Amino acid sequence: MNDARKSAPPTRPSFPARLDFPKSTAAFTRSAEHVTKKIALKVSPQGLGLDSSAFRKSMVAKLAQQGVADTWVLNAMSSIERHRFVDTALVNQSYEDTSLPIGLGQTISKPGVVSRMLELLRQGTQGRLGRVLEIGTGCGYQAALLSMLASEVYSMERLRGLHDKARENLRSLHLNNVHLIFGDGMLGYAKGAPYAGIIAAAGGEAVPQAWIDQLAVGGRLIAPVALTLGSASSPARQSLLLLEKTPTGVRQTVMEGVHFVPLKSGVA
Repeated sequence: MNDARKSAPPTRPSFPARLDFPKSTAAFTRSAEHVTKKIALKVSPQGLGLDSSAFRKSMVAKLAQQGVADTWVLNAMSSIERHRFVDTALVNQSYEDTSLPIGLGQTISKPGVVSRMLELLRQGTQGRLGRVLEIGTGCGYQAALLSMLASEVYSMERLRGLHDKARENLRSLHLNNVHLIFGDGMLGYAKGAPYAGIIAAAGGEAVPQAWIDQLAVGGRLIAPVALTLGSASSPARQSLLLLEKTPTGVRQTVMEGVHFVPLKSGVA
């Protein structure tokens, strides 16, 4: 993992791991019931670290049953230990399909939502994606997943406390293709453009023009967008927006409803 405060390396970094992918999602679904029966519903934080592989297998099997079919995404979800990215007090909920607080008013997204967005980002790609930009590093979990799906990952975080937390969380993984950037995500990161994919973990009223400008032709952008105006008593409703950049313009597709923290400008 490289800190964004250092200049990007002149050449593509080597990949940190060799990945062996199953031929189909059947490998993830066949043992779902068997795995679920074998693991306890509640364990101590110490026990979860030792038994986390069984919990991840159960989580991934459920994701496959829910319709996630991309074996690259399922393999990444199975490989990256989500419990290492949440606070100790919440570690027992690490592999439940729920969002969890990570401090400073931010959350780590539900595994179901994360895997869905990653699958949409990869749709139509046979191997690794090229260079990807992530808006909202948070605790670093999705950046770790993206490291297994893309050749290079530039991940931006506007909150210094979370940027530092993500750097610490990712340090032991030695992800040479992940670059952490402390900065205003609404501006994107022009130095790394163009990007084969852009994925955002916060939702605004529209996709910033900077993101569209930095997306490569043929690239895909997935982000939550508020499609209605909110109020103090009724928050704005968000949906996933898939944007595909073509030689003649952009094509936008509104997907299912989601709930993300609001997209903000500036740094703090």
